[in-house]
Amino acid sequence: MAAAVLLLAAAILVCSSISGNLVSGTRSFSIDYKNNCFLKDGRPFQYISGSIHYSRIPRFYWKDRLMKMYMTGLNAIQVYVPWNFHEAVQGIQNFTGDRDLEHFLDLANQTGLLVILRPGPYICAEWEMGGLPAWLLQKPNIILRSADTDYIEAVNNWLAVLLPKMKRWLYINGGNIITVQVENEYGSYYACDYNYMRHLRTLFRLFLGEDTVLFTTDGNTDREMTCGTLEGLYATLDFGTDTNVSVAFKRQRRFEPKGPLVNSEFYTGWLDHWGDPHAVVDAQKVSRVLGEMLAMGANVNMYMFEGGTNFGYWNGADHDTRFRSVVTSYDYDAPLTEAGDPTEKLLAIRDVIAQFMQVPSGPMPPATPKFAYGFVTLRKVGNMSDLLNTLSPAGPVESQYPLTFEEIKQYYGYVLYRTTLPRDLSEPTPLISPLNGVHDRAYVSINGVFLGLLERDTALVMNVTGRQGDTVDILVENMGRVNFGSKINDYKGLLSNLILGKDVLTGWKIYPLDIDGAIAGGWPHSGSKKSVLAPWRDSPAGPAFYMGTLQPNGLSWDTFLKLSEWTKGQVWINGVNLGRYWPARGPQQTLYVPGPLLSTSVPNNITVLELERAPAHLRVLFMDRPHLNATTGKSR
Repeated sequence: MAAAVLLLAAAILVCSSISGNLVSGTRSFSIDYKNNCFLKDGRPFQYISGSIHYSRIPRFYWKDRLMKMYMTGLNAIQVYVPWNFHEAVQGIQNFTGDRDLEHFLDLANQTGLLVILRPGPYICAEWEMGGLPAWLLQKPNIILRSADTDYIEAVNNWLAVLLPKMKRWLYINGGNIITVQVENEYGSYYACDYNYMRHLRTLFRLFLGEDTVLFTTDGNTDREMTCGTLEGLYATLDFGTDTNVSVAFKRQRRFEPKGPLVNSEFYTGWLDHWGDPHAVVDAQKVSRVLGEMLAMGANVNMYMFEGGTNFGYWNGADHDTRFRSVVTSYDYDAPLTEAGDPTEKLLAIRDVIAQFMQVPSGPMPPATPKFAYGFVTLRKVGNMSDLLNTLSPAGPVESQYPLTFEEIKQYYGYVLYRTTLPRDLSEPTPLISPLNGVHDRAYVSINGVFLGLLERDTALVMNVTGRQGDTVDILVENMGRVNFGSKINDYKGLLSNLILGKDVLTGWKIYPLDIDGAIAGGWPHSGSKKSVLAPWRDSPAGPAFYMGTLQPNGLSWDTFLKLSEWTKGQVWINGVNLGRYWPARGPQQTLYVPGPLLSTSVPNNITVLELERAPAHLRVLFMDRPHLNATTGKSR
C-alpha cells in the first residue's frame, strides 16, 4: 500500500513539474493522461471545490455564499441542475428569479470561482425524485434512468434546452465551467443500462463539443464503478472521512489507470431524516482527510460546502427498508451553515488549504445578522374540509376508485379524497390500506371530526365509526419522492383501494389543492375577517389553517421559526413556502426564515397548515438561532 501511495505522489510531482511550454494562448481545460493531472491553459491544475445548490439558497444570498467559499481558498464550486426545479410543468421551462442558473454562474465567475457542472438529468441530491420531474410518471410503465423510449424523449427535449444555455459558460468558450458530469452515481442504480449512458454521452458531445471534459461520479465500490463508468467519460469516485484514501484512489486507478485523482463528493457532513438523530461529522476528521488527499495531488470537491434549505416541497426521501423523508433543513453539518454562516469546520478547512495554495487575503465575510422577533399568536382560519372552494377552485375530479396525484396532475403538496360511509358503523371498524397504498400520510376525518392517520410502511390500519352517508375526508400528503435507489418511480396519493371492514370504498371526489396559489394570491390575510367557528369545528385536532402577522420593526434580518407543541405541517411567510415542520418527530425544531422575505414597513403574513393538532396557545416563536438536533425518539 505504501508503494502505491509513493507512486501516486510521484506522478503528481511529475505533473507539477511540467511547465507552461504547452501553448496557452487560448483558453483550454483538459486531462493530461501522461502526467496524471488536469491542464488549465496548458498548465497543471488542481481544484479544491465545494458543492453549493442555488436551488436551496435565495437568490439574494448567492453572492454572499460564493464570496465566503472563495475566501476559504476554494478555486471552484460544484453545482447540480435540478430538472424538476426548472420544468415543473412539461414543456414549460423557468430560468428566472431563484431559478436563474446563468445569473448564478455569472456571480461565480465574477467571484473568481470555476464551476464543475452536474446537469443530470438525474442528480439525487436528497432532492425531490432526484431532480426528475414527477410528470414523467404519467407514463405508468416508464423505466426511469434507462433507454426507455418515453424517458429518453423527455431527456432529449430537456437537454436540448439546458445544454445549449451552458455551452457559452464553458471555460474553453470564455466562461467558468471546467468539467461536466454525465448522469450521477449511475452505478448505484439497478438498471445498469450502458445504452442509456452512451446516449447521454452522445447528447453531451453534440451540445457541448468534443473538447469538454465529461466525467462520471460513483460510489467507492467495484460494482458501482463498473455500472457507472463508460469509455469517453472520465471516471471519478466519492467517499467520506471514514474511508482509506489510498485504497479508494487505488480503485479509481483500476478504472482510470491514468489521469488526475478526483474525489467528486468528499462528505463534510450528512443529511437528516425525520425521526433520526441529527448527523454530525467531526471537523478534525474532515480537515485531516482533506489534507491527505491534497497532499497526494488529488482534486477534491467537498459535499456539501453549504447545504441550504429544502423550501416548499423539494425535499427528497429514501426507501431502503422503509420510507424515510428528508427534513426541511439541508444544513448537512457543512462548513457554511444553512443560513450561510462560517463555522469552525470552515476555518479548519481554510487552514488546510493554506498549506497547499494561496488563500485570498482579507477577512472572511461575517455571518448574516440574525434577530429574535419573539412570539406571534395565531388564530384559526378554518378546517381544511371547509375551505375547499378557496383551495380547489376548479372543484373535484370524480372517480369510482382513487386516482394518484400524478393521474390528476397535482404533483406536490396535498390532495383531499372525499367519499361517504357505505353503511352504519356503530362499532369501531378497521379502515385498511391493504397494499400499503397510502403515499405518504393520510389524515382521516368523518363529518369534519379528525379520527387519526394512516402512514406509509408504518400505520396501515385505523378504526372508525359513523353512520351511513357520513362524509369521509382523507387528506393525503406527499412527503417527498424517493431520490435514490430502485424505488424512484414513487407515485403519490392513494395508490390502491381502501377497505372499510368488508367494503371497498368507492365514489370518490378528489380535490387537487392549490394551497400555494391561494396563499401567494393573498389568502387568508387579504380582506379576512375573524371567522365564527361552530364549537365542534373549533377543535385543535385535524388539518386546519392558522394565520397571524409579524409586525415590522425596521429590520429584515434572518430568523428561525420555532413551533413548540405544534405537531406537523407547513408554513408560509409572505406567500413563500418555508417547508415542513415536524417537531414531534424531530430532529429539526426550527425553520430558517431568510431576512429578505420580511418586510420592514408592512405586516408580515404568517400562514400555518397544521395537519394533526395545534397547541392551545397558538403561538409561534421567531428566534435568532437554529435548533436542528432535538430528536425526541417518538415514533409518531
